[in-house]
Order: sequence, then C-alpha cells, then structure tokens
Amino acid sequence: MGKTAELAALLRARRAEIEATARERVYAVSDPTAVGDPAYVAGLRTAISAGLDYALAGIEAQSPEPGPIPGELFAQARSAARNGVSLDTVLRRYFAGYALLGDFVIQEAERSELFGFEELKALSKAQGMLFDRLVEATSAEYRRAAEHGPPSPERRRAECVRRLLAGELADSSQLAYELDGWHLGAVASGGEAKAALRALAAAADARLLAVEGGGEAVWGGSAAGQRLDPAALSPLAAEAAASAGACLALGEPGCELAGWRLTHRQAAAAHPVAQRGPRPSVRYADVALLASTSQDEVLAASLRQLYLDPLAEERDGGTSLCRTLRAYFSAGRNASSAAAALGVSRKTVNERLRTAERHIGRPLGACAAGLEAALDLEEMSLAAVPRIVPPGR
Repeated sequence: MGKTAELAALLRARRAEIEATARERVYAVSDPTAVGDPAYVAGLRTAISAGLDYALAGIEAQSPEPGPIPGELFAQARSAARNGVSLDTVLRRYFAGYALLGDFVIQEAERSELFGFEELKALSKAQGMLFDRLVEATSAEYRRAAEHGPPSPERRRAECVRRLLAGELADSSQLAYELDGWHLGAVASGGEAKAALRALAAAADARLLAVEGGGEAVWGGSAAGQRLDPAALSPLAAEAAASAGACLALGEPGCELAGWRLTHRQAAAAHPVAQRGPRPSVRYADVALLASTSQDEVLAASLRQLYLDPLAEERDGGTSLCRTLRAYFSAGRNASSAAAALGVSRKTVNERLRTAERHIGRPLGACAAGLEAALDLEEMSLAAVPRIVPPGR
C-alpha cells in the first residue's frame, strides 16, 4: 500500500467524524433550513457525502482527476440555482469543506509520520487542483441552470409555487388551481412520477397541481371541495406509485392557503422516508417521528449510542436482538405474536427481550419509544440509497 493510500485509509476510518464536522461547517456558512424545505437539506447532505468520497479518492490516487465528478454535486448546483441560493453561498460552502478536509489531512499526516515536507506539499498541491476542478465544473453547472432553466411557463409556475410555500406574496392565478378549500400535498419521484400523481388525483376526484422540482422530483397537490381522507387514499397511492415505478409521500389534509403550505411541507418531510423505505408510498402521519428524527443529527446519533451500540456487543453484532425487537414492536409489544412471526418460541422471544434490557440498562417499557425510533432509523439507513434529490425551497 502506497503512502497516499495509507493516508486515505486513515481518513476513511474517521469518515463519520469528518462528514459530521463538514456538515456543521457547511451549515454555518448559510443555514439551509432557512430555505424552508427539509428536502433541500437532504440534498445538501447527499452532496457533502459524495464530495467527501470524491476527495478521499483524489488523496488515495494523489490526482486532481480521480474520476468523473459525482452527479450529486451537479444536481445540488442546479437545485441551488433554481431555488435562489446564490453562487457565492455555494462556493463558500465548498471552501469550508475543502479547508476542513485539509485540517484532517494534516492531522493524520503528522500523526502517522508518513510524509516529509516536500511530499506533503505535493499532496496539498494535488488537493488544490482537485478543488479548483470541482469549483470550475460546479460553477459552470450552476450558471447553465440559472440561464437555461425549464420552459418559461413552467418556470413561472414553479417560482410561484416556491414563493407561496415560502409565505411570500405571489399571483396564483397562473396556477389554474384554487387555493380555497381542501388540499392534500404530495411529492413523487422516480419512474413516471407525474403519472403517479395524476392517478392519485383521479382516484380522489380532485384537481391536480404538479410542478417540476429538483432532479426527478415533482410537487403535487390535489384540491377538492371537501376534506380528502388520506387513510382511504393511502392504498390508492401505493397502487399508483407501484404502477408508475415511483415513490410517493403524502401530507395530511389542509384547508385554504395555510393548510396548502403545511400539507406540502409534510409531504416533503416524509419523502426521504418513502425513498429509502420498503413501501412505494408513505403518509406523513405514519412516519412523522421518523422523518423528523432522521433530520436531527444529534438525536439520530444519540439514539444509536443509547440503544443500538449496546446491542452490538452480542456475538452476532446484535442482529438477532434487533430482529426480535422489530417483530415485538410490530406486534404491538405482544411476545406471542412476535414469536409466531419469527418462527421461534415465546420463551426465546422473552429471553432475547431480557437480554436487550440488560445491554441497554433499562426496562423496555421505560425506553420503548426511543428504542423503536432507533431501530426504524437503522432500518432506513440500511435500505436503498436515495435515488434523487427532492424539490428544493
């Protein structure tokens, strides 16, 4: 193994720490949550992760061109341009991440004593060239998106929706969509996303408002004269999403303009869960805690530390305990039903539950909510990587 490959391995061992610190630095430049859409934050998180992987590959190869620039970085540049995030903010975030990684590189280089002064200087030069390449390419992508956005009518509709969702004043007459009455927000992505929204609106006998978002994502809204029932629509949404090869997230019914804003924000918050979960569609009410917890870095890390890390002390890394706990919670905390689902005896389930309590250091009844949330987050993180970045702002 060469020196740069060894350095890259040392940095990868600290990858989680580097990525978490990078997010803090990047968010400090300009708070992405101020954009008003959890999906925009999700897109930025994906770009940070992809950029870090690319930079580590560059260190390992000691090359300013370790391979094609990740598409996630271009997608985020386009999303920023479409949603009014300035190029200055984009570039300052890049510089913050670049400077941070440089600090970690120096730490590991000095600690391992792998490099002499001249070698470290050459490595720093290669990193600088890689950074310049990224900035040049993503800046060009940003400018192209800003200059050559979607067709003018669609762009005006999208901008009107963005402004209304942000609480700004805008002329909604161009939307051909009544904001009085009842609404149900939705975000769809992948496959034939618009087809899924059209099928859902038809099933609800409601008027559809669909606007292109970032990447493949589509904002959807259905207006009706009476309150739409998401419980009744959920199976129809699942069928529409599956038929269209898409994933779909529903908000909760909302009335008039304020309700329209809230139901769309709920759908946007639930959308990452739909992308990464086993079902083709989700309803916000069913995943509200999971959606919020997954966006809170401190809470997510703390839940893992409190409940999952202790279980990993088992010989199998906690696999059987986690599987048993999931079955137990899915069965409404009924050990007999969990045993039947797992194909084991009730005694085995109870023994595993007691073992979990010993590892955690608390009775399940006192920590069930936190433990179940930790298990849900773990299951979501092990699912497929998100396919697209949901609509911004």
